Amino acid sequence: MEETKNTPAELVEVVDIQFRPGQKVYFFDPNGIPLSPGDDVIIDTARGAEFGTCTAGPHNIPMKDVVSPLRKVLRKANAQDQKVIRDNRAKEQHAYQVCQQKIAAHGLDMQLVGAECTFDGSKLLFYFTADERVDFRELVKDLASVFHIRIELRQIGVRDKAKMVGGLGICGRPFCCASFLDDFQPVSIKMAKTQNLSLNPTKISGTCGRLMCCLKYEQDAYEDLIRTSPKAESFVDTPEGRGTIVEIDLLRQRVKVRMEDAPETISVFPNADIAVLRSGKAKKNDPPIPADLAPISGKGKRQHTDEKKDDAMILEPIRFRYSTESIVEEAAAPAAPATPAEEAPQKPRRRRRPEKKDAPRAEEENSQPKAPREPREQKQPQAAGEAAAPQADEEKKPRRRNNHRRYRKPKANPDTPKD
Repeated sequence: MEETKNTPAELVEVVDIQFRPGQKVYFFDPNGIPLSPGDDVIIDTARGAEFGTCTAGPHNIPMKDVVSPLRKVLRKANAQDQKVIRDNRAKEQHAYQVCQQKIAAHGLDMQLVGAECTFDGSKLLFYFTADERVDFRELVKDLASVFHIRIELRQIGVRDKAKMVGGLGICGRPFCCASFLDDFQPVSIKMAKTQNLSLNPTKISGTCGRLMCCLKYEQDAYEDLIRTSPKAESFVDTPEGRGTIVEIDLLRQRVKVRMEDAPETISVFPNADIAVLRSGKAKKNDPPIPADLAPISGKGKRQHTDEKKDDAMILEPIRFRYSTESIVEEAAAPAAPATPAEEAPQKPRRRRRPEKKDAPRAEEENSQPKAPREPREQKQPQAAGEAAAPQADEEKKPRRRNNHRRYRKPKANPDTPKD
């Protein structure tokens, strides 16, 4: 299949421009001006003309990588432009000191990071960090009364602060964000776990207090190695016997195995010299691994006189290595097939019902005369004027039902005639 090449219509010529050292590189249209790395230029931006430095000469990139609209390079910087930019840098230092004094006077909980002046000197930008939201309206009024230009305050994060200030990391080299990183890549604690690093925050955090950006560099390589490496606590067969993996070295592609016959012995083997008999930690429902399943260590112990059997034994370890799960299932299966009698399921026993011949006997038992019932005691009539017993009054009262019980409709008396 032939590769599709970009046509000239899909490419655009650009130059790389950087406003300040360590900041992001942007693409600009060279506008037919011959430029080389290190040239100072004046470019057109959204906030007007700005001063920048060329980091890469004209080159072609795909149109999809360009952020529209693609602005142009106005001209190369001359001596007058160099003088203006030096005056602006001096003005930024003075504005930084004045702003710090004003912050202390207002008692604001914020830390000033830097000040920046536009090329035309029409606006001052102050960058600060703060844990919470800060009301700096009075501060802006004081700064505007001192400099008599437009004032803008921007709150940034700790990673942006490290990129602007710069410094040395724990590796002894300048910060990656202040030297060559254009954008911050997301970094998570999962990357440190994948790379078997210590989870101590002081060891995996940068000067800014966040996770180090360099954790992202080797994450893809570690993920590829994990796919081709056995899991921890897997049961494997090695040239020295069977055992359990206790440690994995991803970069060197080797494992440490605790031998089954000698648990105090730990040996190191390359990944290519082992065969996985059980992947990962054993579970309750996993079938037991046969004792004679040793595709690597048992290769030299088996001897056969027949040539066909010898050829089969030579190919057997390869079959074990790449399909161990199916072999373990075959080994765990019963050796001889069950007989048809054993395979037939046993029907449940049914309860014996009474036969018809037992019916007359039951009728005889029911036909025996029953003993007469004793007559009930008749209540004596109540004398006239005699107070009724309280118990009788209570019986006449309707019985209260509990709310939680469901009311049941009384059953109809079969003796009463229906309408």
